Amino acid sequence: QVQLVESGGGSVQTGGSLKLSCAGSGNTYNSNCVGWFRQAPGKGREAVATIHTGAENTDYVDSVKGRFTLSLDSATNTVYLHMTNLKPEDTAMYYCAARLVLESFECTVVDGEYDYKYWGQGTQVTVSS
Repeated sequence: QVQLVESGGGSVQTGGSLKLSCAGSGNTYNSNCVGWFRQAPGKGREAVATIHTGAENTDYVDSVKGRFTLSLDSATNTVYLHMTNLKPEDTAMYYCAARLVLESFECTVVDGEYDYKYWGQGTQVTVSS
């Protein structure tokens, strides 16, 4: 089992920044692909960014490219999502999720929520105009 705990959400104004954390524990060797998803009210859950914890290759959905950046602290099994120039449309509940992939190139935002086995409880991000 892998446990994931998100933190760092909050309320900011347009143009502001936040850094979300996803701390993993348990059998983390069972999950080498970490994804950040978000779900706005009335909408489906979309993949925002992914990182392969071994190769550290990253992928981002077009709407956040140039604004969001992933980083990894292997010593603490923590993945960070640095969000800058936030917009009201970024308002959502943000979740981190993890799964095991055979190859690092398989860890991309193309894969949806049903491909992920482990989930955190979510952290709310609200951006006001």
